[in-house]
Amino acid sequence: MMEVTNWDPLRISGECALMPSAQTRIKTDLRKFYQDPPEGIVVTPCSGNLGKVYAVINGPADTPYEGGFFIFLIAFPTDYPLSPPKVRIINTGGGTVRFGPNLYASGKVCLSIIGTWSGPQWSPIQNLTSVLLSIQSLLNAEPYYNEPGYEQTSNPRASAHYNEMIKHETLRCAVCDVMERKASFPDDLFEIMKVTFLEQYDDYLQACKDGAAKDKMPMRDPFSNSGGTFQFNAIRSRLEALKAKF
Repeated sequence: MMEVTNWDPLRISGECALMPSAQTRIKTDLRKFYQDPPEGIVVTPCSGNLGKVYAVINGPADTPYEGGFFIFLIAFPTDYPLSPPKVRIINTGGGTVRFGPNLYASGKVCLSIIGTWSGPQWSPIQNLTSVLLSIQSLLNAEPYYNEPGYEQTSNPRASAHYNEMIKHETLRCAVCDVMERKASFPDDLFEIMKVTFLEQYDDYLQACKDGAAKDKMPMRDPFSNSGGTFQFNAIRSRLEALKAKF
């Protein structure tokens, strides 16, 4: 495991001066993103701060992340693109939910191209879009096998249980918490997510109905030893309250 202590974009000052070359490159990255945005990803710059952007990745279909809103804060270093951006996932249930082996409850995103994991390293030819696509690829159908050393193993039962836990926490933290504004992010992103929430509302309810039989049963994250119990009926009540509000 590669230990990196300076990964957090929150540690970069809002007044951090970007080199002129970095400013030009960030503007280029944003322009290219908006010209051809990847499906399921939305980006908005921080108001008055070119060096930081927010991104939302909508959980891909046919994965336990389906329909979730995964919000990331991305900060560009002063010498970008010579150094990679720093990335934090900001909606982790107040630091209690690990959304996968690479997405820590602390907000840390473990990915080699941003220097937080071993493997292929950052190159200036990469950009904002390639970073976001790499993160999106972590939200796959069987995240249990994203854990280093598990890639070549086969444990369908453990993987299925892990998926059920991720599905539950996605509904609880990446849907309900987000729509209840329990995390801080720009208003324009909220308006976009609200539209998506209403479009996917019936799917959320169906997921709660499918999981209701597991209510009160224990769930445990094998990678962080955190736990709790399934609460699909409580999540359904929160979803219904949000729908009535919107």
